Amino acid sequence: MKVVFRADASLEIGSGHVMRCLTLAEALKAIGAECHFVCREHPGHLNDHIRQRGFPVTSLPVTDYNPVGDPVPVHAPWLGCDWQTDSQQTSDILASIHPDWLVVDHYALDYRWEASLKNFYSRLLVIDDLADRHHDCDLLLDQNLGREAQDYFGLVPDNCALLIGPQYALLRPEFSELRDYSLSRRTQPALRQLLITMGGIDKDNVTGKVLTALQSSPLPEDCKILVILGATAPWLDQVRSLAEQMPWHTEVRVNVGNMAQCMADSDLAIGAAGSTSWERCCLGLPTLLMVLAENQRSGASALERNQAAHLAEGDISSVLPVLIEHVQASKLLQSMSNAASGICDGNGAGRVISRMEVNYEHV
Repeated sequence: MKVVFRADASLEIGSGHVMRCLTLAEALKAIGAECHFVCREHPGHLNDHIRQRGFPVTSLPVTDYNPVGDPVPVHAPWLGCDWQTDSQQTSDILASIHPDWLVVDHYALDYRWEASLKNFYSRLLVIDDLADRHHDCDLLLDQNLGREAQDYFGLVPDNCALLIGPQYALLRPEFSELRDYSLSRRTQPALRQLLITMGGIDKDNVTGKVLTALQSSPLPEDCKILVILGATAPWLDQVRSLAEQMPWHTEVRVNVGNMAQCMADSDLAIGAAGSTSWERCCLGLPTLLMVLAENQRSGASALERNQAAHLAEGDISSVLPVLIEHVQASKLLQSMSNAASGICDGNGAGRVISRMEVNYEHV
């Protein structure tokens, strides 16, 4: 099976789309598939990282593009060109590869781009979170809690198979492998390690704001703080400097290769909403959740409704100390862990691939 992924990372887009595509690509590679990425060279792109993970990448240039009026989709400016140009550039690549599957994970692309490339692939998988535009695809994956199949009725063809919910979340295999270990160490909860993950890029330096707020928080004296960022995070140096001033031992790690172990060894996370939420759920990691983009809000609210996380909104300097004191003073760490672990088991990639295989057999 040959699979081409069309996804981008940037300071504006973040790293999540590319990272979950990488997870699916690695799972496909494990069963013998050939995977290729097509990514535009936005500031903050991850093309070198994709190559380091063992996958070929065709880089597309960024051009000046300012949509006039009300662009469709809403996130059209994230593409770095108009969709017709992207389609032409992508078609040239697809023509040389002849993929069995094209996988697109991009808020700036819709049915027009997808339909224009139909002659260059056999099947199309769209990964989406928004349910805000039409798609012309064979499979659609939306891994978000609270999403329902009916949200896509009228937005996809009648014969499109819908993979909806965190049971399809694209997590690397180490998360399911560490699930039992992580859950077993939470039977007697204590706050010994606090994990801070605001995404690989964190363009607004929320990490720095959290560290500043924590300086007046009631953390135990022996608590350790672990901060994880990507190498392209624009505020990395400032975060490192701030970490040295913290009252608790604070370590900043960059581009970690063992995120699952870091989460499993932590007792509480302060983290961004989004795809990382399902990693934390798989490991039963209690979380103070922060919404960094409006498209994360519905998933974050669903996690709070399910008592799997606490949503931290408002003035961070006043909210975080209160929330941390709250979770420490009750049995919330364990109850959040139990609720979170019931949402996602970490086997989503296998389920998605099974559906891809079944769907492809019926070409």
